[in-house]
Amino acid sequence: MRADLCPGSQAVQAIHAMREFVERHPEVDREWFLNSNYLALLSVEDENELHWFIDRAATQGIKYAAFKEPDLDNQVTALVLEPGKRSKRLCARLPLALK
Repeated sequence: MRADLCPGSQAVQAIHAMREFVERHPEVDREWFLNSNYLALLSVEDENELHWFIDRAATQGIKYAAFKEPDLDNQVTALVLEPGKRSKRLCARLPLALK
């Protein structure tokens, strides 16, 4: 999610993005829920960096869901990536959010 949003908004946007992911990829969500339940809440600097990650996920065939906040002129505010090694490698340099 975006570090340029206040902490409360970051949390809400992350939840919105997770809900979007569940809607788009229920089979991935179900597998994750039954076998893992690990989560990592990471942050990017701003919307531009979030778009960079969306592009890389799409290029690498990683399933994802991005949330666009209607109250912020449909800006992309958070992103969820499917669990797995490719997602872990893509996000390896990102800091934990809400520190």
